[in-house]
Amino acid sequence: MRVVIAEDSAILRDGLVQLLALRGVEVAAAVGDADSLLAAVAEHRPDAAVVDIRLPPGHSDEGLRAAVTLRADHPGTGVLIFSQYVETKYAAQLLGDGAAGVGYLLKERVVDIGEFTEALRRVAAGGTALDPEVVSQLFGASRRGGALDTLTPREREVLAMMAEGRTNQSIAAAFVVSERAVEKHIANIFAKLGLAPSENGHRRVLAVLRYLESA
Repeated sequence: MRVVIAEDSAILRDGLVQLLALRGVEVAAAVGDADSLLAAVAEHRPDAAVVDIRLPPGHSDEGLRAAVTLRADHPGTGVLIFSQYVETKYAAQLLGDGAAGVGYLLKERVVDIGEFTEALRRVAAGGTALDPEVVSQLFGASRRGGALDTLTPREREVLAMMAEGRTNQSIAAAFVVSERAVEKHIANIFAKLGLAPSENGHRRVLAVLRYLESA
């Protein structure tokens, strides 16, 4: 797996490079601003990009705006937002075009580099990886009418865990139920969201997209 890192803190940037290298991840470029991120992705065509939200020169939302541009120009490149801030509208915007392969993790909550690397691999492969706090705030922002309102509280919890990138086995363990029970909840979610089986779409990812697009 080849990645590009965009992080304005030199210490954190260099630390990520070293930690990922130890776990077999090739860092094609590590940059400190949004323009350099877009140039590096265009040059190296990585599997994924790790992007901080607030980058020079304004330190506001340059990283997120660059991530949106990146996904438009290179839809096959996964984007893992890695920040200390929760910006729910941008998470929905990144997924608004129906593209998979987006993650959003909070820096202060990542305590295991192995889990971070696994989340990065999942995003690079077209999956999702969302911090539970981000998911919680997205659900808090998602109160408009629609198919999501028909979900039961447990189905919402299952969908939230799906958004985090959890497997059925992991969800079952969290709720202390069987995997078959989780499969039933997921089947109900698919039905209520109108996600019929398709050769071209991954319903698990599509369900998460529906959830995020409603935020």
